[in-house]
Amino acid sequence: MKKLLSLLVALLLVAGLVACGGTTTTTAPTQGDTTTTADPDAFDLEAYVADSTAIYNSVYGEFKTAYAAAKKETTDIAKRFALMAIAEAKLIESGTLLPLSSNGGNYAISRVVPYSITPALWGNDSYRFHQALIVNEQPLTEVQRNELKAIYAAEKGTGTYEASAKAWLALNGFTLNKTYTLGYSSDPQTWDVLATSRAADSEAIVNTYDGLYEYDVENQLKPALAASMPVVSEDGLTVTITLKSNVKWVNQNGEEVGTVKADDFVAGMQHMCDVAGGLEYLIQGIVKNASEYIDGDITDFSQVGVKATNDTTLVYTLEEPCSFFETMFGYGVFAPLCRTFYEAKGGKFGAEFDPKATTYTYGKTPADIAYCGPYIVKENTAETKITFEANPTYWNKDNINLTKIVWEYNDGTDPLKAYNGMKTGHYAGCGLSATSLAQAKEDLVEGTTKSWFDTYHYTSGTDATSFMGFFNVNRQNYANINDASKAVSQKNDAEKALSKDAMALQDFRLALCYALDREAYNAQAVGEDLALTSLINSYTPGTFVQLPTATTVKIGENDVTYPAGTFYGKIMQDAITADGYSFKVWDPTADGGIGASSGFDGWYNETAAKAALAKAVKTLEEKGYTIYNYNEDGTIKSVKNAIYIDLPCFSGSTTYLNRANAFAQSVKKALGGAVVINLVTCSTSGAWYYAGYYTDYGYEANYDIYDVSGWGPDYGDPQTYLDTFLPDFAGYMVKCVGIF
Repeated sequence: MKKLLSLLVALLLVAGLVACGGTTTTTAPTQGDTTTTADPDAFDLEAYVADSTAIYNSVYGEFKTAYAAAKKETTDIAKRFALMAIAEAKLIESGTLLPLSSNGGNYAISRVVPYSITPALWGNDSYRFHQALIVNEQPLTEVQRNELKAIYAAEKGTGTYEASAKAWLALNGFTLNKTYTLGYSSDPQTWDVLATSRAADSEAIVNTYDGLYEYDVENQLKPALAASMPVVSEDGLTVTITLKSNVKWVNQNGEEVGTVKADDFVAGMQHMCDVAGGLEYLIQGIVKNASEYIDGDITDFSQVGVKATNDTTLVYTLEEPCSFFETMFGYGVFAPLCRTFYEAKGGKFGAEFDPKATTYTYGKTPADIAYCGPYIVKENTAETKITFEANPTYWNKDNINLTKIVWEYNDGTDPLKAYNGMKTGHYAGCGLSATSLAQAKEDLVEGTTKSWFDTYHYTSGTDATSFMGFFNVNRQNYANINDASKAVSQKNDAEKALSKDAMALQDFRLALCYALDREAYNAQAVGEDLALTSLINSYTPGTFVQLPTATTVKIGENDVTYPAGTFYGKIMQDAITADGYSFKVWDPTADGGIGASSGFDGWYNETAAKAALAKAVKTLEEKGYTIYNYNEDGTIKSVKNAIYIDLPCFSGSTTYLNRANAFAQSVKKALGGAVVINLVTCSTSGAWYYAGYYTDYGYEANYDIYDVSGWGPDYGDPQTYLDTFLPDFAGYMVKCVGIF
């Protein structure tokens, strides 16, 4: 999955339950796509692609080489992880992406029982809510949550936690709500799970279908539509799966339209490759001949390594053994597609696939998909409400805990909407922003002298999401692609040229990275008490993987041996230190001595910021720019031409406006006015999103810095992060820096 995350969602939903995703096209745009640029007649696609390639090689050349070496290592997993950590060091050293925060790590109040939704770090399963336990009464206190967590810790892996949690709730006077109501901030753009990887799409659609396997609430991979766990051949190249029989496909009215068959997974994979909605890269180089089909080198999909040998037997053939293949089943890239229903909606395959055909309606609305999951979408009103109701034919209908899920639109303009709804019991819970945190500390629980905060708050755990600040190294647009009157830059041509040349310099980008007081910035969203809790310092979390065995790799000029159990972050930090950079991505003393890459600010350094800026200014002066007025002795007298950097911000939300101001003030303080952060205000969240989140190509990006998006993992290997920075339209996030 290519999971592009919208940061706006993070404070609107219950902490820890936000979703992710993002649409993309991983093939080059056609000339027809150029109509989305500010000046389509002047846009030269061929030159743009050539420029993107040259810029990529200049900015990411060391990463590209190091990562290619890591991906070649497919048998020695320890060495593979270590080499990937070294490659990520090169990526971060480029200064094109600044780690900001993870999801969670904020104060929250909730009626959702802990671990009643899978805590899986990758895939879509953490957005499947059918097993969620929602109490009717008051929110759970931190003491009560800890008691439930203790039960979970004791029973994880036994399959008994859900029953034990229900027994504990009954014993303590709680009853269960069959409806889960929560907020959302962006409408799905499609209901075709195989055509998208945007959060607003995939997090909704995942509740309408089942995959082959699903991570349960104890984080164990269990069969869903599969009847048993996969059988892997001795050479690791063939994966055979037996499906359940008599699982039904139904339409939006609950009427049967077919039986789930192995061929539906073949149809799903072919459609996913045909539509090129951002998922296809996941199987390239993994499923046999998938790359060749996607690239057009072969046109016969029967040559691709997915076969239905009968109605209930599905066989995947791999290019080479893949250690993480089974962890990929939790995401939509392996979703089934009811072939007959798809064709009835005008769907075709291969060269005949035409998404613009007037007869093609598949995925346009909830009425245009078939359902084989726990819920059917019964209501879908734009920017208002989405209602999911239990599927009466669902194969596991007797074992779901919720009969209805209700999403209510919240764009963040009312900072207390989620909190007030939580207090009345309308919403199951909410994360506490700086505004709602202050209110929760004032509001008293009825009949007591204690506040809502003191009585019910807890600190949500963080996940493997990485929200980043992205630096546009090849800016083409200075207004939104969908509406040239929105998010318009105020820079003149000279200022545009200066800022573009400055942003092309690694020293300048690193100066900005070092100049941001991320603790003050994050405090605007989560409050000062927890400003450090969710701060991250790397793209892939440092604890994401550990070495399964000892391995030796070259760090700088030295061979270093790392023992089994070494965390990914430790190796990444060693590589960064060896390369002479001062930022910190790993603290071995964090988390009680276990070590972590989060919970501290390893980047903010005014001295380093000033030093990096001085180097950048020297280079710019050599290009003919004048940044400062100088005294006769060569010291700086004043700023003559400040470097103006555009940062889009959502002015409709006090939280996000304050956060943007914190960014601007921090840079001004650190860099002395030579760099000015222009806040390009967006009165609606839609305008904010269209500045970058809703774009498909780098040339559409309307910003110098963007802090809305992030990434969450799709499977259990660092490749799930690092692949997003591949060149040639293959890496999803590389567009965020203005190329491809």
